Amino acid sequence: MTRARQDRLLALLVRDGEWATAATLADALGVTPRSIRSYVTTLNARVPEGTVIESGPLGYRAGPDAAPALRTNGTTDAGTPRDRLHTLVRALLDSPDGIDVFETAERLHVSSATLDADLARVRGLLGGTELTLERSASRARLRGTEMAQRRLLSRLAHDEMDAGSFDLEALRRTLGDASVGARAFGPFKTDLVAELGSLGYFVNEYGIADVVMHIAIAADRVAQDRGLDGQAAAASPANAEVAAILARLSAEHLGVELGTGDLQHLASLVLTRVVAPGATAPKMHVRERLDPEVEQAVREVVGAAASEFLVDIVHEDFILRLALHVQNLRLRAQEQAWSRNPLTRSLKASYPMIFEVAVYIANGLHESLGIPLLDDEIAYIAMHVGGRLERSRQADQLLTATIVCPGYYELHELLRSSVDRSLGQAIEVVGVETRVDPDWSSIDTDLVLTTIDPGPERAASDRIVRIQPFLTDADVERVQAAAGRIRRARRLARLRTELERYFEPTAFVRGLDAEAGEDAVIRRLGALLVARGVIDDDYVERAIQREHLSSTAFTDALAVPHALGMTATRTAIAVGIADPSILWGESRVQVVALVAFSETDREAFQTVFEQLVEVFSERESVQRIVRRATDFAAFLDELVAVVDG
Repeated sequence: MTRARQDRLLALLVRDGEWATAATLADALGVTPRSIRSYVTTLNARVPEGTVIESGPLGYRAGPDAAPALRTNGTTDAGTPRDRLHTLVRALLDSPDGIDVFETAERLHVSSATLDADLARVRGLLGGTELTLERSASRARLRGTEMAQRRLLSRLAHDEMDAGSFDLEALRRTLGDASVGARAFGPFKTDLVAELGSLGYFVNEYGIADVVMHIAIAADRVAQDRGLDGQAAAASPANAEVAAILARLSAEHLGVELGTGDLQHLASLVLTRVVAPGATAPKMHVRERLDPEVEQAVREVVGAAASEFLVDIVHEDFILRLALHVQNLRLRAQEQAWSRNPLTRSLKASYPMIFEVAVYIANGLHESLGIPLLDDEIAYIAMHVGGRLERSRQADQLLTATIVCPGYYELHELLRSSVDRSLGQAIEVVGVETRVDPDWSSIDTDLVLTTIDPGPERAASDRIVRIQPFLTDADVERVQAAAGRIRRARRLARLRTELERYFEPTAFVRGLDAEAGEDAVIRRLGALLVARGVIDDDYVERAIQREHLSSTAFTDALAVPHALGMTATRTAIAVGIADPSILWGESRVQVVALVAFSETDREAFQTVFEQLVEVFSERESVQRIVRRATDFAAFLDELVAVVDG
């Protein structure tokens, strides 16, 4: 657990890139500030000649050697229970006839009793793998199919990642120093991506490393004469095409001749995890993989989600692409071959509403197609939803602008052309004022881009930006910054209005029980809204069911539990403060906001959801609110003060 917390601490600092106090980090990890200081010392010892974490008056931040420290086991943790567990599992997987318990204990420099305890942990690791651990006298062996053993290797490799994305060093630690072609997988991946692209496929770079890991495992097992049996079923044209590429690249880069069984299995992984047919891909490859049942299920759940959340996602191209993804997801589910998504945490924290739509869609697909729900897979659906919504709302995000540029030949026309070219995705020029003495008060656009002095009384206005007649890079940056400030001010203004309207003064709890668990906290906050007649007990239970689908801890400090159906009599929010932080899913939070949404307030959903998460994504704001929110009035005062900046 200590090693995992150290990695979690380092991952937090790397992700944020800012200074953080020991107290803030302690709240995030659920430990004491003294433990944080101890973790920092240990982490810095991983790279003796470098700086993993910097210390200063403002606290701690990631140093220049943080990335290498995330990828190394370090000498200080050699021989930890987790390291021994992985070493033991690798030995069992590499020895068809099993291992001698006493010889293995001596090699690992532990007692036989310690190794017996480790074997008990191995049994726990085998849950759901279709593998069993047999013990006969001094010998222990694994029993199960080759495919099941490879899945266990995959789990070990993912466990080596702990805090981040897949890397070849983690793969080497899992397969062993003598694994086949450990240094060849970089060129292998490069050539594989290039050849798939030449066939007209879109390649998912977030999933390709996971497939490369399976290819590495296959190459290593084949080199040990542990290949998969040949497949009886005839391969599809797409599968045969990809299998031929894998066979050629494996021989060229890895020096391994993969058999028919391995090639068909790996080609299936490529087709279901990392590629989608592009515009130039053979149409037969698209149609042969799209099951009408899947397409119909996707159409129905997308339509329901669009109606439930008032989002513009009912588009043919979106439905077909999502249906292809779901088809692949169903194939992965049949083989329990899940695809990791390194963006899951950031998607949930940055785009909570989009993630919520994805949860709704995933739940509908679970009910209609029986597809299991995992956060990483939900995150891929969120990426599809986000892409569609981005296309739909680009025009809605444009700010209007007026250019003030006194006429001189075609100077104002050239300036407008430059603004459109450089800033057309952020603003829309709706007017050009060519007078040297314009009526400033009559200009009502969001922004005013002026080449002349607007006067001292207007110079401080956020909406007026001074630019040069010939647009410079510095001008572009100033306009973009001003546009960003205006958008944020509007969002926060809407948020303040909504929060003051929806927070329920009598539904505020200071001091949540750290041992109660998510269900108990939801029931405690829900009871306060039930007492006010806002929701009934059924809503509370459905909020708990929603929590079980995917954790609502959208930031490192905030959880927003809620039910999927908007059945409250009115929209209201119950708030619980935890100081110190409490465990929520795989995160720790200090604020729990149980939101009850009403059918009549659908449009408030996005505002409340996204902007509330935005406020609680800033560590300093969270600490200020948590420390000073002794009662509801103080909580709302501090929240409004943070919103107002």
